[in-house]
Amino acid sequence: MAGLQFVSNERPTDAEALDAYSQVVTRVAQLLSPSVANVRLRRGAGSAVAITPDGFLLTSAHVVERARGGALSFSDGSERRFTVAGRDPLSDLAVLRTDTNDLIAATLGDAGRLRVGQLVVAIGNPHGFGGSVTAGVVSAVGRSLPVGPRGAQRLVENVVQTDAALNPGNSGGALADGDGRVVGINTAVAGVGLGLAVPINDVTRRIVHALMTDGAVRRAYLGIAGGSRPLPPRVAQRTGRRTGVEVIEVVPGSPADRAGIRPEDLLLALDGMALHGVDDLQRLMTDDRIDHHATATLVRGDRELTVEVVPDELRIPSR
Repeated sequence: MAGLQFVSNERPTDAEALDAYSQVVTRVAQLLSPSVANVRLRRGAGSAVAITPDGFLLTSAHVVERARGGALSFSDGSERRFTVAGRDPLSDLAVLRTDTNDLIAATLGDAGRLRVGQLVVAIGNPHGFGGSVTAGVVSAVGRSLPVGPRGAQRLVENVVQTDAALNPGNSGGALADGDGRVVGINTAVAGVGLGLAVPINDVTRRIVHALMTDGAVRRAYLGIAGGSRPLPPRVAQRTGRRTGVEVIEVVPGSPADRAGIRPEDLLLALDGMALHGVDDLQRLMTDDRIDHHATATLVRGDRELTVEVVPDELRIPSR
């Protein structure tokens, strides 16, 4: 009959669904494998992803922790030497440089668009087996991963958790979405069926740019250890806020110590920008705050105070 539309209740067969899945993985592997290199060092190995045609690659900072350079090999059999252009232990990212103009650069995506259950593909160099491809799903988003040396550890935010098989040597390799865009740099194997990747987003793009241009990432430093804590009912009612950052420890001689910030203070804001958790404070510790006055709003007991603090530059202790 005219005007009627019939909707089929037929679902794809298992074979058809598997074939569609295989087609996506195969397409991503073909697209991205030429951009993923095996990293060979005197001690250990890892993976890296070409991000520009003119010689820049992205990897994990811990892969090249003690290295100044090494060798790269690609899926077409070509080999090149590289130097470490910059390394940032506090994001577990590093940039490598090789003298070439013909790298096949991967397309960087946005991990913020990922959804739990979404297909992802990992490509890397596990146990020295170059160009290995595994696939799985996004198991969770928004995880936090502590990285960096003791005394200067920092949380990498919005880490991607996947069940794509990852093994030693996958670190520094690509985690890609179904369109072949790199949405993460594989960084840790937390257990069987549990892999983590540093996300590609606006924050990490700025870090990568700083490593490419300056060889380092500068960050401001207050000198506190803290955690998110619900505000006392009266304070919550007065401020319209539910949580703040409780100061658990203040480093002696640090900017926070010089400003008179004490343990058990509750930080509410920095320069008027709300602090709901430690990650909010970390995001504000950018290089433009180094040696510049900032106003911290805090609660001490039942009193709301403002103090002036001048952040120092964060210095990563040598091991």
